[in-house]
Amino acid sequence: MDVQLLLVMTGALVIAAFAHLRGLQAGIVTVTLAAAISFIPGLPRLELDPELILGVVIPPLLYSATLNFSLFAFLKNLRSILGLGVVLVIFTTVVVGFVTSWIAPELGLAGAFVLAAVVSPPDSVTTVSHGREIGLPRRTVSILTGESLVNDAAALTLFAVAVAAVTGDREFIENPFLLFGWEAAVGLILGAVIGRVVVMVRSKVGNPTIESGLNLLVPFLAYFASEQLHASGIIAVVAAGFTVSMSRFGSKKSALPSTAYRTRLQEAALWPVVDLILEAFVFAYMGLQFRFVLEDLAESSTPTWSTIGLGLIVLLTVILCRFAWVYFSYGRAQLALLIYAKRMAASFDPTARRRRRRRGGPGRPGPLGRDGGRDRGHVTVLTPAENLLVSWTGMRGIITLAAAGGIPLTIASGAPFPGRTIIQTVAFIVAVGTLLLQGSTLPLLAKRLKIDTTAEDAEIDQGRADARAVAAAAVTGRTDSTSGEYFDRQRAALTEAVMARRIFPGSADDVRHELDALQAGVTPRLD
Repeated sequence: MDVQLLLVMTGALVIAAFAHLRGLQAGIVTVTLAAAISFIPGLPRLELDPELILGVVIPPLLYSATLNFSLFAFLKNLRSILGLGVVLVIFTTVVVGFVTSWIAPELGLAGAFVLAAVVSPPDSVTTVSHGREIGLPRRTVSILTGESLVNDAAALTLFAVAVAAVTGDREFIENPFLLFGWEAAVGLILGAVIGRVVVMVRSKVGNPTIESGLNLLVPFLAYFASEQLHASGIIAVVAAGFTVSMSRFGSKKSALPSTAYRTRLQEAALWPVVDLILEAFVFAYMGLQFRFVLEDLAESSTPTWSTIGLGLIVLLTVILCRFAWVYFSYGRAQLALLIYAKRMAASFDPTARRRRRRRGGPGRPGPLGRDGGRDRGHVTVLTPAENLLVSWTGMRGIITLAAAGGIPLTIASGAPFPGRTIIQTVAFIVAVGTLLLQGSTLPLLAKRLKIDTTAEDAEIDQGRADARAVAAAAVTGRTDSTSGEYFDRQRAALTEAVMARRIFPGSADDVRHELDALQAGVTPRLD
């Protein structure tokens, strides 16, 4: 098994390199080739414990995504993120559950909801990590990133409740809403505490290698500690990631060590490597299951074609659920914005204005933030093109396969878990189907939609210019441009400007990275 894992990871990286050279999507190529390789005679099945996948593969991927995602952007888009990451997961589970129980009554309602919970969470980490390469607008990437950080926790909670209903076991807390509340609250607190402790320890070390090593342990510490308390390890990892990422600016009360810039530069190069290795392994693992899923289905008493048909129907259902929810959530905002635009046009009509005054109504509509546009910076309006992109980014992945693999073999009475093979086969069809159908066409769709990001790019450039101006103003008149204090003063000014909301956190982060690189370039000459 150890040699097999090593060969799989090596092969996946080789395929990823080939795809990169050819300008192809590495994930799609890896899944396709791995599926073909799975038919090699005598090839043993690579089957990992689902707990190993959830505890070793998922935490670092989520943690890396969190480190590169602004907490301010998360809070700014919180309503959209919770709508897609929690409410949409519940909506998809309910719809798919009832559709499945109607088409395959042999699963039972509880078994159908187990399948629904398995296929409900999109796996967007890989998509958002390459969002700019694909051509996704930045605000679309922000929404999808936030969704990917919370949807797994909601889906796994529903999965645990559904499995308990089938097996007859009792959950830690039987009420699903209270259970999710407990998991979320404890996960948030524990993740923040672990993140804070690691930040304090790192601030005393002053060794970039040791600091980076500690940071690598954070997602695993947060995940397994939280799971021991029956809380959400996913939420704990996210909370720890935000806690650590917010410490990168430092503060006036606790200064960062003089080597902090080296640590940041080292980790900026480290995490993309970790992401690449894990993502390549995930795609290879998915593809290598293809032959064995077909063999399991053939050996079961379930008709093969009826199960494949069920899988295709569930695949279509999860895609349509996302389309329906996205257009329900954002389409209403577009309608409100249209109504607002018409009111604004009417407000400039003197006749209409006099009519409203005679009726005692306002002479002019209220601000855009109250009439359905942007509310306190929250993105409630997406263009039709952005709606289509968000709707089409519902690829399922390793969470779906891991949850399906984690279904118990038997129930409390000792009888086999009803429909286990069907659920696992359908989960595989949905995961690979969405990846091949949506994942392979997403870059082309983004290109064909030709979304204008000129204003967005200009805003980013202006934000960086403002951040550079803040940093430069902090060292005006100073000539010691190679000293540590010279760079520290600029970073402190950036932190103060972010807290005062004079510059964007992302812009400050970009300029801070530039300062780190400059300091690394001049420091060796001082040694």
